Amino acid sequence: MKISQRAQAVSPFFAMETGKLAADLESRGQRIIKLNIGEPDTGAPPAVLAAMREWMDGRPIPYTAALGTRELRQAIAGFYRTMHGADIAPERVVVTAGASAALLLLTAALVDPGDEVIVGDPSYPCNRQFLSSFGADIRRVPTTAASRYQLDAASVEAHWSPRTRGVMLATPSNPTGTSIAPTELDAICALARARNAWCLVDEIYLNLQADDAQGRRPQTALAGNPDACVINSFSKYFGMTGWRLGWCVLPEALVPVIERLAQNYYICPPTTAQIAALSCFTAASLAVCEQRRAGFAQRRAFVTAGLADIGLPVDVAPDGAFYAWFDVSHTGLDAWTFCQRALREAGVALTPGRDFSVLDPERHVRLSCAASMEDLVEGLERLGRFVTGLRG
Repeated sequence: MKISQRAQAVSPFFAMETGKLAADLESRGQRIIKLNIGEPDTGAPPAVLAAMREWMDGRPIPYTAALGTRELRQAIAGFYRTMHGADIAPERVVVTAGASAALLLLTAALVDPGDEVIVGDPSYPCNRQFLSSFGADIRRVPTTAASRYQLDAASVEAHWSPRTRGVMLATPSNPTGTSIAPTELDAICALARARNAWCLVDEIYLNLQADDAQGRRPQTALAGNPDACVINSFSKYFGMTGWRLGWCVLPEALVPVIERLAQNYYICPPTTAQIAALSCFTAASLAVCEQRRAGFAQRRAFVTAGLADIGLPVDVAPDGAFYAWFDVSHTGLDAWTFCQRALREAGVALTPGRDFSVLDPERHVRLSCAASMEDLVEGLERLGRFVTGLRG
């Protein structure tokens, strides 16, 4: 059987590969502290679980419209208005089978073979894989601690070429947990707009981002850039990873294009997940999610301080998501070896930087703060002993 070049070009997702090895060690009786996967330990809000139980009573579950139910699209638009002060028409909201499906639809709609797309390095690998699968020529732009591991307008402009057709951003970012300042984000979007290019913004972790110095909520790219394509998800803020439900907000002209693609690619998002997700937007559910948001902020701060205490300082403190991105080169090990040994010798699963960085893959490691506080405490203790042992 001949395997397509497209499939052969897709690299493994090492976070998942690490998870497989961790599961194998657990099957042999070793307790593993799993700090490798960005999966909240909270689960869906109680009202969402209750709504799902109500609907899973044996009744027929029909398809919905390819763009999602009208009620859920309206609820998401209302969420932007309430949480971010952004007035979004429900018709611009597309509900998808996870944020990954939103990215699939958008890359299919926007990318032709040979199109150049600017992406920061490090960045989330699956985003790049979607682009590559549709023939994009990815122009990786190095970022550093000085730029908070994010693109800025100056770096985007410096790397723009006649073949550039779009820019992909993530704020806050996976793996670094850092965000782009609203003024810088607006400048990047304006630059793309002026050159008739698209700007795709991954905001999956937006609602886990800290308030600004004035106590204001994090700002969506849509606040000042209605022509941006924004992706979000129920997985992180709402804790619904396995429900496979996400959304995107699009310029009006792009909606019918995305609708045709969704109809053909997967018919519609999961019906029961959509119905249950309406309960995410009640006052009670949002209060639960806000409490969890505060908890993740505490975990980020605890992990950042704890890593510094054991000699693994985080160059840039994360202000969103639930990740810490730290340099291990001073330990004498490359990131891959560090993670392999930490797993086997200390029983702590981490993700090596080669998942996220192509230009400098062996210096950094990602730690997920999405685990319980108990696991974070024990994980840092184990890592501390491991690092001390490396020093001899």
